[in-house]
Amino acid sequence: MQRPLKYYFYRLFVLFERAVKVPIFDCRMCGQCIVRTTAFTCPMRCPKMLRNGPCGGAMNGRCETDPTMPCVWVLIHRRAEWLGTLQKLETIQPSIDWSLFDTASWINLVTGKIDIYGHPVRQEEKP
Repeated sequence: MQRPLKYYFYRLFVLFERAVKVPIFDCRMCGQCIVRTTAFTCPMRCPKMLRNGPCGGAMNGRCETDPTMPCVWVLIHRRAEWLGTLQKLETIQPSIDWSLFDTASWINLVTGKIDIYGHPVRQEEKP
C-alpha cells in the first residue's frame, strides 16, 4: 500500500527540525519544545528528563545519574543568569505528553497539539 504524500512531507519536516535543533540545542525531540523558557538549553538532556528544575542530587554541578556529565539544570541556570531570563525558570511546566515524543514541535504547534509555550494541549475525548 502506498503512503500518502502527507506522510513523506511530515517525515521530511521531522528530519529538517532534527537537523536544526539537535546541533544547536542538543534537542531530544520531545515534540514539546520549551528551550525559550530554559535559556535555549534542552532540559530533556537530563537523564531523569526533568522539566521543572534539578532533582536535588547534583553535586558540584555534576549529574547525580551520570557524574561524567554536567547537570543540565546547572547549565540552564547559568545561561539564564547570563541572558537575564531567570524569571522564566519560575514557570511550572506541565508533565510531558509521551505520545508527542519524537515528533516535530513546529508541526505540533501549527496543528494545535501544543501551545506557544510548548505545553501540550489536551484534546477532549469524543464519545
